[in-house]
Amino acid sequence: MTSRPFRSAIALLVGFTAWGIVADHVRAQAGQVPPVEGRGQGQGRGGRGGPPGGGPIAFDDHTGFRQIFDGKSLTGWDGDPSLWRAEGGAIVGETTAAAPLKQNSFLIWRAGEPADFELKLEFRINSTNSGVQYRSAQVPPSAEIGKWVLRGYQADIDFENQFTGMLYEERGRAFLAPRGAFGYVGPNPRGQLGALESGDALKAFIKQNDWNQFHVIARGNMLVHVLNGHVTALFLDDDVAGRSMRGLLGLQIHVGPPMKAEFRNLWLKEIK
Repeated sequence: MTSRPFRSAIALLVGFTAWGIVADHVRAQAGQVPPVEGRGQGQGRGGRGGPPGGGPIAFDDHTGFRQIFDGKSLTGWDGDPSLWRAEGGAIVGETTAAAPLKQNSFLIWRAGEPADFELKLEFRINSTNSGVQYRSAQVPPSAEIGKWVLRGYQADIDFENQFTGMLYEERGRAFLAPRGAFGYVGPNPRGQLGALESGDALKAFIKQNDWNQFHVIARGNMLVHVLNGHVTALFLDDDVAGRSMRGLLGLQIHVGPPMKAEFRNLWLKEIK
């Protein structure tokens, strides 16, 4: 029988190997390639080669993807009709000062519970906080929280871009991978295995009051967030009791000041 430290070392090695595979895939999807010696180095924003930040994340490559929003109705989606609507080719969630939220509320996609997948979408918000839920579960409705509440992994979004791009677990383990982090949770206390890039440097690629592109990749216990062509969070979840390997997709509007969150061009590819 191998020792626990040896098993842990193997787990980390596997994790780093998986990260290399995912990173290559992400760069390909984002149109980024490693610079060849003597060519492309020091070009673009950040001096790392490839295109400048904020470029498209290959929305023109939809091989194996399907649209999960038809651009004109909320068919296949379930949420509070007083908060959510389809308008101008986008899903719109909006709150008002006259009817403030008491709990975060979600628009839930009801056509499946993806396990391994890729999700591409664009978002824009004008205040407060939002997020994209995945591998999530619906909290049983009650008079206290209402009907449309999810718990689970979230690709976080906020207007001030303090948290946008990170991995948060709604109604769960909270902050799992801050923006710029390669996070890990396992039998031992959670930790950070490394840094992708500083959170402040990545913040420079996020647009305020404008459309941004999110790409979420889930492969087994490896979760990756790509925002405007840049990897903003990577997480290896070895917490067998706490993790989720499949679940609901959803979009969030948040308690706080009145806000409007918009989502468009939602494409999903499930990996069987």
